[in-house]
Amino acid sequence: MDRPERPRLSSLSDFRFGAVATETIEDTLLYLAQRNEQAVQEAAGRMGSFRETRIVEFVFLLSEQWCLEKSVSYQAVEILERFMVKQAENICRQATIQLRGKSEPQNWRGLKEQLFNKFILRLVSCVQLASKLSFHYKIISNITVLNFLRALGYLHTKEELLESELDVLKSLNFQINLPTPLAYVEMLLEVLGYNGCLVPATQLHATCLILLDLVYLLHEPVYESLLRASIENSTPSQLQGEKFVSVKEDFMLLAVGIIAASAFIQNHECWSQVMGHLQSITGIALESIAEFSYAILTHSVGASTPGQQQPVPPHLVAQPPRAAASSNT
Repeated sequence: MDRPERPRLSSLSDFRFGAVATETIEDTLLYLAQRNEQAVQEAAGRMGSFRETRIVEFVFLLSEQWCLEKSVSYQAVEILERFMVKQAENICRQATIQLRGKSEPQNWRGLKEQLFNKFILRLVSCVQLASKLSFHYKIISNITVLNFLRALGYLHTKEELLESELDVLKSLNFQINLPTPLAYVEMLLEVLGYNGCLVPATQLHATCLILLDLVYLLHEPVYESLLRASIENSTPSQLQGEKFVSVKEDFMLLAVGIIAASAFIQNHECWSQVMGHLQSITGIALESIAEFSYAILTHSVGASTPGQQQPVPPHLVAQPPRAAASSNT
């Protein structure tokens, strides 16, 4: 199979913190907080439905095969998620119209079948679009993509590949360059470094990448655990699950949970200090940060969780956690 001629991913030790001016950090953190608040407010319906384990694993493995950096794989998952939600909503809309007798029968079934048949093509298009956003690397060529699809038994032309990319872009109104959870993690690590965090940012960064992969791959189990803990009930109702969608789209909350869990793994004696910094930076309650880190650690190491080691209570109030990020650094 044809492989792009490009260097392997840079070593994690090459990732540098502390090289950005504080004014830039403040502006970027404020921007991320605003985008996150908007995403949380707009979260509804089927959002998060396509961060399914097999889909995420496929994207991660494909990104690794094509030597793409981690940010590209997360971006590709998010582009695919938003695109598929749009398509699902469109199919449901068509079905509703047909039930009212205002269109020709079976039209929505055709859309569903078309979406199913072109899913792999759409997935690969999302990875390719995400690679183009990573402008400091060479993008994945059409030849590489077509050879990959051919190896899987999918025969497409360059024109079909370009049309697929355009369909994704049009469906999302060309808004594909949105912050991923990794952007929130790395920005908060930058701030922690300036605030005198006892655990080195580069050390936390390596563990954060592993845990972020884990949360993506175990998205549903992790958030189910968080939902049950937040309502203090092992059997959430459908309404409670629907209201919890906003929590799944809260990347600032995810980022602080990832960093807190990483800090506990790296040096649990400094965990409380890191928690305090994260609370001060984002405005998210200590209980919410502790609960999320507890859920992440439960699904990763499975023992020696912060709820057992630290004074911060590992429980939330009856309402889902909410990120009220501030611009303080």
